[in-house]
This record gives sequence, structure tokens and C-alpha cells, in this order.
Amino acid sequence: MASIKLVLRTNQEDKTGHSPLYLRVIKDRNAKFVATGVKLKRTEWDDDKQKIKKSHANSARMNAFLAQKIADAEGTVADHERKRKSVSARKLKEAIKGKDMANFFEYAYNRCERIKGTVSVATYRNYKQYVAKFEKFIGHREIYFDDITVTMLKDYINHMSNNLKNGPTTVHYSLLILSVMFRDAQREDIIGEHIYPFSKVRVKRDKGKRLFLNKEQVEKLRNFKIEYTGKDEVFRDMFIFSVYAGGLRFSDVVSLKWEHYNKKEQRITKTIRKTGRNHNFKIGQIAIDILNKYKTEISLPSDFVFPIIEDVERFDADTDYQAYIINAKNILCGQKLRRLGKDMELPFTLSFHLSRHTFATNALNNGMRIEYVSKLLDHSDIGITQIYAKVISEELDKAVDMYIN
Repeated sequence: MASIKLVLRTNQEDKTGHSPLYLRVIKDRNAKFVATGVKLKRTEWDDDKQKIKKSHANSARMNAFLAQKIADAEGTVADHERKRKSVSARKLKEAIKGKDMANFFEYAYNRCERIKGTVSVATYRNYKQYVAKFEKFIGHREIYFDDITVTMLKDYINHMSNNLKNGPTTVHYSLLILSVMFRDAQREDIIGEHIYPFSKVRVKRDKGKRLFLNKEQVEKLRNFKIEYTGKDEVFRDMFIFSVYAGGLRFSDVVSLKWEHYNKKEQRITKTIRKTGRNHNFKIGQIAIDILNKYKTEISLPSDFVFPIIEDVERFDADTDYQAYIINAKNILCGQKLRRLGKDMELPFTLSFHLSRHTFATNALNNGMRIEYVSKLLDHSDIGITQIYAKVISEELDKAVDMYIN
């Protein structure tokens, strides 16, 4: 036999001192909560009498409303228990909420589909991946927004840290995607503003030191004799090209075509895959030398510069295939660069994204204005670029400590 009681959840108290009032349904020692839409201060609620105190301005009207809520809920529970031999607390909650219930996973997956055309394919896939990761932890899709509590999120954090061995940054982004779904649902008036457990859950992100290759390391990489078979040399050249071509990301380098390069002006004009913005900039001589290395007499404007993607027609026609193949080639590139960096005895793991960091830090070291560096990196906000200026300052501080003290 299920029991129903009104509970003021003071652990969800807002900044004004108000807490949400819930219907608590207990069945087989399993508790589920259904929002009433009422928020009260602790001093306004009498838990023993299950009533709002008379000191509240609208106590009579609101008590009548709550009495009807309880009566409807008890009637629904009794009806379901009479019809079914076994019914869970979750099913009773569904019945009480009726058409007003908001299933989290149903909303989240639909939301992913709705934003599909407005974000990059990689962002869309990441959203779905993080939602699916949470679903796997829960074990089913029958969960509603107000089922997701602070305790549940803390259990999820422990699961990610201890069982999945996720680092702080991964844990942070896993929760961030879930919180975005809550905020979007609130903006669409699907859930109330008070349903937001993330405000009481904090995960510290890794500070993430910006690694980069200095000039000597870049030259060593350029001249390093590669003896393995495969695409190792091509991936190395792509890395060096990025260093001298505005720090282009892997997705933009691997999909670079000859039609994107104006040889006369020594300029790249390309739509950046991550941002969708048209990017137009001049490249350095070393980048030009690399392009000349791959240019042949039979090269067509529609051909990729670097011979990594084999099925050009399918890549151009299928956006899902584009995302898949770029991800697959990026993984392969990472494997090749890690081996190369190890053979070079670099003091850190070599990855393609370090080409972007290397471009930025070396450009600033050479005196390029930060506004220009930001423009070449295609940053939407110069504040993003300032992290590299901070790296330069830290390196300068180390030099002072080493040579002047």
C-alpha cells in the first residue's frame, strides 16, 4: 500500500528562503516526489498538520488547493493499486503527474535533434553522447526532471570518477550538458525554475596547462627523419602546416582543398567547420612550402591538399560521414603524433591541437598583436586568446627567476 504525504524540501531552498512543496509517494520503501508548484518559507509550513500556517496571506485558498491535490493523488494511487497487482512508485508518480509530466530523456533526445542543424556535427554528437552516458548510468529512460536530485548527481559523479575513471574535465562537461537541458526546458516552460539540482553540485575542472612547441622543437619536428610506413609523414606535415597557417584545427586542415588556396595572394579562404564562419587569411612561407610539396600536375581544385580522406564524393555529400571520417582520422593522427613525439623525446605528449597552441604562443612571442592572433585563430572573443598571453607571461617569469635572481 502506497503512502502519500506533503513534504517541504528545504534542501532546495532558494535565495529568498522559499522551498518547494512536493507530494511524496512511498511504495515498497521507494520514494518519488511530485511537484505541487507551491513554494513556502520554513516558518509558513506545519508538517504535523500537513497545512500552511494561518500566518500566510493565502493560507485558506492554498490549503484547499493542496487538499484537492492529495485527494486526487490518493484516488489515482488507489485506482492503480486496485487494477494492478504490482505497481512501482515510479509508475504511481507517472499516473499522478498525468499529461504534465516531463520525461528527461524524451526531452533531451528531442532537444538534440532540434539543434542538429544549428550546431556543428561534432557538437550535436557530443550532446547525444553525454545524454546517452547518463542514460546508461540510470539504466532506463523512465525518469523525470524532478527525479534528478543532488544525491543522484553526486552518485553519478562518483560513478564517473571511480568506475569510468573520468577526469575532472570530463566529469564537468558530462554534468554541463545535463544542466543545459534543464535550462532549455525552463526557458520553454516545461519545468519550473526551482527544479535545478546543479546549483548544489560543483566539480573542479583541470586548469589545463597550455602546452606548445618552442622554435627549436618545431625545427626538430620538421627535420625529423620518419622511417615508418603509412601516413606518419603526412600527419607531421599537417601539424607543421597548421603552425604556420593560423593554427587551423585538424578538421579544417584534413578537409582543406586546393580551391581554398589562392596561390597568387598566398591566402586561405575557407569556412571553418567548428564555427561556420568564413575565414580568410595569409599563410607563412613554411606553410606554402608544404603545400608545394603536395601539389601535382594533376591536382584538381576539388581535391584535398593532404591525401588522408579517400572517398571525396561521399565526404562532400554526407555530413554524417564527414563527422565520422574526421573523427576517425583525428584518432589515427593522434596515434601517429604520439609515437613521433615519443621518438623525439619531447617532454609532453604530442597531439595535433598543440599546433594551434604553438602558433599562438610563437606569434605572441614574435611580437604579433593579440588582436591579430585572435583574428587568425578565429576566436569569437579576444578573452579566449588572452590565455596564450598568460602563458607568455608565465614563461617570462620563469626566465626572470632562472637568469636574474
